[in-house]
Amino acid sequence: MRATVAFLSIAIACAPQQQNVQSVAAAPPVNTAETAIAPDAVADTLLADVRSVDPTIVVDLRYATANNFTGAPLPGYQANRAYARREAAAALARVQRDLRSQGLGLKVFDAYRPVRATLAMVDWTERVHRPDLLQDGYIARRSRHNLGLAIDLTLLDLATGSELEMGTPFDTFSAAAHTANASGMAAVNRQKLKAAMEGEGFLNYDQEWWHYTFNVPNPLRFDRPIR
Repeated sequence: MRATVAFLSIAIACAPQQQNVQSVAAAPPVNTAETAIAPDAVADTLLADVRSVDPTIVVDLRYATANNFTGAPLPGYQANRAYARREAAAALARVQRDLRSQGLGLKVFDAYRPVRATLAMVDWTERVHRPDLLQDGYIARRSRHNLGLAIDLTLLDLATGSELEMGTPFDTFSAAAHTANASGMAAVNRQKLKAAMEGEGFLNYDQEWWHYTFNVPNPLRFDRPIR
């Protein structure tokens, strides 16, 4: 990374997930005009390491490890650092600030995702003969993660460091992961996360309780490695 660019880094501890029912965080469809990949130098000026904005946000970047649905680190993930467009990173820091008064905080599972990683996810569906995951919207051929505008995350209890009950693990391929499909404390906690994120301009993808997006004018796709 270029020294002139301020990036944010987050260290997150994440609960184990069920490999047989997990998916990649899918994203709402990306505008078909967003096809070109911006040079790494442009990514360096537009992306920020989330931890530089608020070092109290926890990061457990799942796709930098084998603890994800493919069972192996994905291409382009070389470090446990969460990046996002600077505007989205600043909004995420405001969410963290607002949650702190409730004794809660954020844990990030994924943020900016290199295009090469998205392509590897699609390749994985072909190898395991699961085209339904593409058809059902759990894995995207082009993701808003590639734009640095999608965040996958959950809530933490600041006193214990434990994740709040959300009803399913991160990256679950199931209707149970749809934001509205929960009851009891899981439903309450999903709504807490949704209210906090939407209060700062993020939108929830209703098939995944953990997945939120942020909008900026004229977004760009990036394939810069995370390091």
